[in-house]
Amino acid sequence: MFAIIGFVVVLVAVIGGYVLEHGNLSVLFQPVELLIIGGAALGGFLIANPKKVVALVTKDIMNVFKGKEIPKQTYLDLLLLMFEFLTVARREGMIALEDHVNQPEKSKIFIKYPSVLENHHLRDFICDNLKAYISGSIDPPEFENLMDIDLEAQEGNSVLSSGAVANVADSLPGLGIVAAVLGVVITMGKIKEPPEVLGHSIGAALVGTFLGVLMCYGFAGPMSQNLGHQAREKETLLKVAKAALLGFGQGVPPMLAVEIARRAIPGADRPSYEELENALKFARKK
Repeated sequence: MFAIIGFVVVLVAVIGGYVLEHGNLSVLFQPVELLIIGGAALGGFLIANPKKVVALVTKDIMNVFKGKEIPKQTYLDLLLLMFEFLTVARREGMIALEDHVNQPEKSKIFIKYPSVLENHHLRDFICDNLKAYISGSIDPPEFENLMDIDLEAQEGNSVLSSGAVANVADSLPGLGIVAAVLGVVITMGKIKEPPEVLGHSIGAALVGTFLGVLMCYGFAGPMSQNLGHQAREKETLLKVAKAALLGFGQGVPPMLAVEIARRAIPGADRPSYEELENALKFARKK
């Protein structure tokens, strides 16, 4: 929602300022310039990225317009789920978690926290690392290294969208110049026309540069930043799960492991100690 508002603000500020300076809106309406810049940017995007990245960018950009963010409740659900898992492991042994991690869709614990179950990256991270821990003896340093390798791979994948859109944004001013140069070439063919015709043609050519710069700094660049924020939020969830798992692997009690994980949650998304304690009490009553 905020992204849509931002788009409107950019357009109103730029076009409104132009109109207030008595600019002629008809000069800015250059669909062919948009075709050149937009088409070349799309072509470059398709050349630069494999099919899976194109599909990922398309999906993630939709989330930009939906204003999809990870709510505070999801972090709290993750902490509660980790507490339940670690409590079961401490009381009944790690083998008691085998059915939960092998078939998370049927797990009574996972089902209680759909925000975690439906996040397949987070769910797989928890399940895969617990499977590794269950399968054999593994020291805390080795366990941490294993999770770090997983995190590094996940982080590399999560920034693909923001990087791809950033590359498009970087290309737009140059493509705007390409459109402007083509306009100047056309203008040279009208050199014998009256000054008013030449002036209109040169103005239309310069719109290409304007559009390229506007699309870069007003739209594509900010969208890349938004995708970057989304990627960092996804990474934070994995780091919270890692903190809880590592704490348990080091032998600390489930409550302390979850408290360590809570400290990995940044800013306003972090539940207070009291909020976590009350949520745990409520979960125990169910």
